[in-house]
This record gives sequence, C-alpha cells and structure tokens, in this order.
Amino acid sequence: MPGIKTRRSLVIIAALLIPILPFVIIGELPGEKWLSSADENALLFGLTGSGLLTIDILLPVPSSIVGTLLGARLGFWTGLVSIWTGLMVGNLLGYALARFAASSLRSWLPEFPAATTLAFVFLSRPVPIVAEAMALTAGATRMAMLPYVAACASGNLIYALVLAGNGAALVPNAFVGPGLIVPMLLPVFAWAAWQRLAKRKNSASEPSP
Repeated sequence: MPGIKTRRSLVIIAALLIPILPFVIIGELPGEKWLSSADENALLFGLTGSGLLTIDILLPVPSSIVGTLLGARLGFWTGLVSIWTGLMVGNLLGYALARFAASSLRSWLPEFPAATTLAFVFLSRPVPIVAEAMALTAGATRMAMLPYVAACASGNLIYALVLAGNGAALVPNAFVGPGLIVPMLLPVFAWAAWQRLAKRKNSASEPSP
C-alpha cells in the first residue's frame, strides 16, 4: 500500500480534477446570462443565483461575479442571505457526495491534520477550484461534520459579505467595471494568505539547529 504522503497527494489530485475537468470540457457556464433572464423577478433572481452558487461545487460557475450581481440586484442583506445559502448548500452537497463516494475506500484513505485542513477550508473559499476541492477532500476523508460546517459557514460568511457589499455599493451606482474587478481580486489575497500559512507551518515543523 502506498505511503500516507502518497495517498494524501492522490486524494488532493482527485479532488482538484473533479472541478477542473468540467471546466476543461465545457468551459465556464454563462452564469451572468442566466441571471439576466430572471432580472425582472427578484425572487426568481435570488433563487437562480443561489442555485448557480450551489452547483459551483461540481460545475464551473463564476461565483464571484454571480455573488456581486446578487448584491447589486437584491440589496445587501437579501443578497448576503442568497449568496451565503447557495455557497453553504454547495459545500454540504460536495462534502456529502464525496463522503458517500469514498465510503468503499475508507480503509485506504489517509487522515489529514484536522486543524490544518479546517484552516485551508476557511481560507480557500474565494479561490476557484481549490475551494471546491477542499470540500470534496473533507468529505472523502470523513472530516468531522461540525468543525467542517463551522469552517465553511465562517469562510462563506466573510466571502458573502464582501460580494454582497461590493455589489450593493458599486454596481447599482454604475461602477460596474470596478464592481466586478474587486471580487476577482479576492482569490489573489486568499492565495497569499494561504501561502503565508503554509510557510509558517513549514517553519514550525523544521527542527531547530
């Protein structure tokens, strides 16, 4: 049987491929176009946006743009609820599907450090593909449900706050360009924070001279 590091690498690669392959095969889904078709009805607009954010766990949806448009159309608070709900349902769906699919491999699957994995679940929320991969990895490796939900809920809340606030403040005032650029920069900041956390972990694990 492969070593634990090899098995961890295989799990992460498999989790990354699940959201990557649909993007390679079909490209990014036209989330903005589908939202525009429901623009006249606020309830339908909100449900469509939440649904798009939910399926983002398995299909390529521009979540930052969809979230920003929800904030712009529905206002801050309603947009926030719609964004957060869609993200949470998607995370829970991905966790459940991966946990069920990997049940037959339970004895083979490695354990991941709980604290580090939870930190990555939290920090990766704005990072496309990685956020979905972390949800799938958590489910496949049978991470405890309550800590996972807590990490997802807090990470999704911060992400939803930024998207809803950005959309409600900028897009309705005709700052469409900046309004859509700001959320696209979030993955950059999240990735930088992630790299900093990884460097700290590596430095802490190195033996002192």
